Amino acid sequence: MLKLDILVLSVHPDDAELGCSGTILKHIAEGKKVGIVDLTQGELGTRGSVEIRAAEAAAAAKILGLTVRENLGIPDGFFQNAKEYQLKVIAAIRKYQPEIIIANAYHDRHPDHGRANELVEAAVFLSGLRKIETFDDGKAQQEWRPSILLHFIQDRYIKPDILIDVTEYWDKKIESIHAYGSQFYNPGWQDEPETYISSPDFIQVVEARAREFGKSIGAKYAEGFTSRKILGVNSLFDLR
Repeated sequence: MLKLDILVLSVHPDDAELGCSGTILKHIAEGKKVGIVDLTQGELGTRGSVEIRAAEAAAAAKILGLTVRENLGIPDGFFQNAKEYQLKVIAAIRKYQPEIIIANAYHDRHPDHGRANELVEAAVFLSGLRKIETFDDGKAQQEWRPSILLHFIQDRYIKPDILIDVTEYWDKKIESIHAYGSQFYNPGWQDEPETYISSPDFIQVVEARAREFGKSIGAKYAEGFTSRKILGVNSLFDLR
């Protein structure tokens, strides 16, 4: 069994890079094992293809230094928070037994993001119930529920519960985003329609959000997260 410290369960390849790759890089530098499980292949995206997105995700994983990255192949755009897909996510959680899970935003411009959040939230709870059976390579899995479930913030502003300084890792975060050459601003990309996220302004907005969050904690760049659970610290001096 490959146990992770942090597992990111995001619906589209590139969601994790946009939402929390600075935090991923920071914790990997601290010696933590981090993995990403993409729920879908992003097959409904206007630009690129399944094969291209898979190659881009692999390139981004190498930039980030992930321990593992896999894709559950849940249908892009049309999945629901239903048993069939809950079991797939539960199996992934039990496979890697993370202490912390990071998922999509509560709600967002793209409807997949909010629905993925609901799917992951349900799966996190159900994964702790021993009477739900899942298997990995034919072997029964043990129940597992992480200690913390966080949600990154995406296109629409949501007030964060915590902010993490990612200034030191910002350039590498941007590099991981640009691994998705089919999706984001790329003057050399083949002739396909421009999209909301492929305009040069989009990455500037990502940076502006990180600068706004960073200003709140005296850092240049920060990533924000929300939690339905009240979070605590060991000391007031952990706060900044």
